[in-house]
Amino acid sequence: MTTSRQLPVDSLLAVMLEAGAAVMDVYASDFEIYGKADQSPVTEADRRGEAIIEAALKVIAPEIPMVGEEAKSEGKCPDISGGTFWLVDPLDGTKEFIKRGNDFTVNIGLIEDGLPTMGFVYAPALGKIYWGIVGKGAWMAEVKGGRIGEAKAIACRKADAANMVIVASKSHRSPELEAWLAHFPAADHVSIGSSLKFCLLAAGEADLYPRLGPTCEWDTAAAHAVLAAAGGSVTVNGGAALRYGKDTKTFLNPWFLCAADPTLPVPPLGG
Repeated sequence: MTTSRQLPVDSLLAVMLEAGAAVMDVYASDFEIYGKADQSPVTEADRRGEAIIEAALKVIAPEIPMVGEEAKSEGKCPDISGGTFWLVDPLDGTKEFIKRGNDFTVNIGLIEDGLPTMGFVYAPALGKIYWGIVGKGAWMAEVKGGRIGEAKAIACRKADAANMVIVASKSHRSPELEAWLAHFPAADHVSIGSSLKFCLLAAGEADLYPRLGPTCEWDTAAAHAVLAAAGGSVTVNGGAALRYGKDTKTFLNPWFLCAADPTLPVPPLGG
């Protein structure tokens, strides 16, 4: 089985650009909004992006199965018992996309033995792309005119208790989250949508991202890999790493905490 270190990064970056261009074509149109069985919204951008990514991954690494958000919503899921598989979210932040916001991303993550080892996150409306290979490093670059600029290595920063920045979701501010945030009264808060929250930590621009609400594995896998490659962590209550392929019926995640500095002492989620 092909591993993360053997996969062609340039080819995968090209796939991200192609999928992002398709997403932006829909963004510029009078697109329709559909509803999935769980009532969450989906657009033609989700479908086109996933079709492009699926076709490309079959060429790049035909032996690695792909779990796509849209395919799974239609009841399609390959056998991932081999332990290596792709998790793809062609449009994370569909609600932001529908509102004509900018905080939406295209996401491809590789899972090996339950953990993300390679990830690509592209924010086409912002012209930014992030990628990482665990054990090798993480990078980001500007995208202009359909071309990726010079890659810049990124890394998490050490926590400074006097200058903490916590990333919180724009649309998921539950009482439990507010109670957890109260443990850090002096921290600055930054709100941003989609998997870009992980990327802020990976780029050394923030320290913590608590998620006390529902997510699916395709929402987090790619950005989790970028953050881990940059030196950060994604853990569940008790401190264990967030793992993948946990439940192939739902692919749901538990609450989790992203930390740029894994040595920073933090209260338990919900505590």
